[in-house]
Formats: sequence, C-alpha cells, structure tokens
Amino acid sequence: MSALGKPLYGITPRPEWLKVRVYDNETSRGIAKLLEDKLLNTVCQEARCPNIFECWGVEKTATFMLMGDVCTRHCGFCAVAQGAGKPLDPEEPRHVAEAVKTLGVAHAVVTSVNRDELPDGGAAHFAATIREIRALAPGVTVEVLIPDFLGNETALGTVLYERPEVLNHNMETVERLYRRVRPDAVYARSLELLCRAASWKNEGNTSMKVKSGIMVGLGETRDELSKTLRDLRANGVDVVTVGQYLQPHARRLPIERYYTPVEFEEIRKEGEKMGFVLVESGPLVRSSYHARRAVLAGS
Repeated sequence: MSALGKPLYGITPRPEWLKVRVYDNETSRGIAKLLEDKLLNTVCQEARCPNIFECWGVEKTATFMLMGDVCTRHCGFCAVAQGAGKPLDPEEPRHVAEAVKTLGVAHAVVTSVNRDELPDGGAAHFAATIREIRALAPGVTVEVLIPDFLGNETALGTVLYERPEVLNHNMETVERLYRRVRPDAVYARSLELLCRAASWKNEGNTSMKVKSGIMVGLGETRDELSKTLRDLRANGVDVVTVGQYLQPHARRLPIERYYTPVEFEEIRKEGEKMGFVLVESGPLVRSSYHARRAVLAGS
C-alpha cells in the first residue's frame, strides 16, 4: 500500500488465500549461503516465488537456474533481468550437482534463462548438468524445465537423450495473450516441443513424464483456459500446473483478477477429467512446487 492507502501498481490488495507464512530459518539461510558459495542462481530467488521459504526451509529443495541470471527474451510477466547473456560457466553443471548432493534432495529441478543467441539454446549445458547429477548423486530424480530452443529438434533430443524423469516446458498463458505475455515465443512451437517429447517417451516406452504449466489472472477467459488444457493433453502432456499470476514489480504486466480457491479446485477437476495423471491447481502453485509428485503420478 502507498502512504495514501491506495494499492500499489493499480491492483487490489492480495486476498487472504495468497498470504504466505514465512519460513526464514537456519536451513533456508544455509541453502542461500551454499548457493552463493557455488555461484549458482535459483529460479526461487529470481522469480520471487511465494513458496521459497517453504521449499527451502521445510522441504530443503531448490530449482536451479542455469546459464546466468539474464534472459534474452522480454516476457511481460517475469522478474528475471532481460538483456545479453554472459559466457557460460563450464563448471556450473558440476557445481549444481555438488549442491544437489550437499542438500540431500531426492528430486532435483533444473531450469534456465532463455539463451537464444546460443546455437543449441543451452541444450548441451542442460545435458551436462543431468550427467553430473547422475554421477555425484545417484538415485536422485531429475526434472528439467526447458525453454523452447526456438523449435530446434536436435537441441531437444540432446536433453531427452539424458533421460530426465520429468521434461517440463511451460505454456504460461493462452494463445490469444502470447503477443503481450510472451512476445518472443510461439504458442504452436511450444505445443510442438511438448508433442515431440511425448512421442519420444512413447517410442522409447519410458516412464518419463511430460509436464507443462499455466498462469491465470492475465486476462484469459475460462473457455480459453479450458482450450489450452485440452491442447496440452492432446499433445501428450501428463502433468499440468495452474497457479495465480503475481506481478513481480511495477514494470511487469498487471494482475487482471484473482482466481478463488474454489475456481482452482474446479480447474483441477476439469483437468483430471481430461486425462492428466496429475493436476496441481491452486493460488500458490508454481511449476516446481511439490515437483516430486510428478515422478510418482500415475505409477
């Protein structure tokens, strides 16, 4: 709230169901120090995730963000800095694996900024990180939350070859809003990536889960949201997350409206009827929240 008592950014105050209990304790501070020592970035910090203290302080999990903290794209919702990427750190995959081992996590989530200037979009860096985790922390399951690699099928294959337990790529929003929300992305291209991942899974008869996520509250209609869910399921997505968009700062897209817990429950039931093996739908749900459930879903 401002000094005059008016809502900041021109939006209404957050409802009660979006207020988060803070778990700022010795464990979460220890994780922050470890990540700082290893020169690592996490999407938990960069995206200002509302679940950061629960995941760090209670579950001892973190989603590692590869390839720096500057993104080459200009999404209207994201808190990550935008600009030219820096040279890749060849030691980063090993440092991530060392952090995974030290933290003792059972399921590691690895994502990245977009690096469209790289020939493979950073796919080889993802693959190297998976290999390092497998070597240093055998038994840990791995989820990768990847960019679209500009539709590069070979780049996707580089990641799939390392056989992550979960292949995640977020749609983020409905098709009509892509130009405003994801101006450098293409709705059909993201669907094609997910479809290729699902085809690879089916052809190899693997247990890998294909996953995607959507934010709500950006101006979509319920019919448009339903269509996006149907598109995801038709293209082989097994697991979907649906959460409330929260404006990270004044220079990002405003919140058009808050969905209620009742509406999120309706969305969950709708998704389950479509055949998803797991639908995580709630105000504070994010792509990597309770991520290990995706590995176990449907088994």
